[in-house]
Amino acid sequence: MVSTKIEWRSDTGLVPYPDALAAMEDRVAAIRAGSAPEQVWLLEHPPLYTAGTSARESDLLAPKRFPVYQAGRGGQYTYHGPGQRIAYVMLDLKQRGADLRRYIKDLEHWIIDSLAEFDVQGDVREGRVGVWVTRPDGREEKIAAIGVRVRRWVSFHGISLNVSPDLAHFSGIVPCGITEHGVTSLHALGVKASMEDMDNALQHHFHRIFPPIS
Repeated sequence: MVSTKIEWRSDTGLVPYPDALAAMEDRVAAIRAGSAPEQVWLLEHPPLYTAGTSARESDLLAPKRFPVYQAGRGGQYTYHGPGQRIAYVMLDLKQRGADLRRYIKDLEHWIIDSLAEFDVQGDVREGRVGVWVTRPDGREEKIAAIGVRVRRWVSFHGISLNVSPDLAHFSGIVPCGITEHGVTSLHALGVKASMEDMDNALQHHFHRIFPPIS
């Protein structure tokens, strides 16, 4: 019998994007078949850009800067690279209410609660998926992106949260198709948290929002 507990996987080093896609495909199929438990996979990628299903070619400003991958997830262009915590979340949403909109909101609240551990106030914005912070001067900057895909009610892809990436690498794209706001990170906000610190916060708050299936 497959365990109902959510499995946590954490990879050190930089995981090539095609390898991550293949691993997610395998796990999603296994969850759907009932032969593997749900999983949250924490990792980092080498510098790259990914295009979601709504990506506009004009938003790829520097196509030769880093490799560009078609992700198959929702959303537009985003950057992944060292110093960014990727969490790929593979859950059986059919057993969790089969509500995609609620699932995305739950991911946002998971990020917000985790950021609060570092005294960072994250917020959501109407019409913009992801989590944002407001600078003292009123500037709004994105600290975490969300892009998901669902196959037969099993989720994959997930979130990317900026801990300490090189923010200049975002300049090769229009992040998530939004030109009027910037991006930030914990380190840019003066919070010198480690990746391990962030992982501990994410794991602590995850189970309150996404309890194991009974």
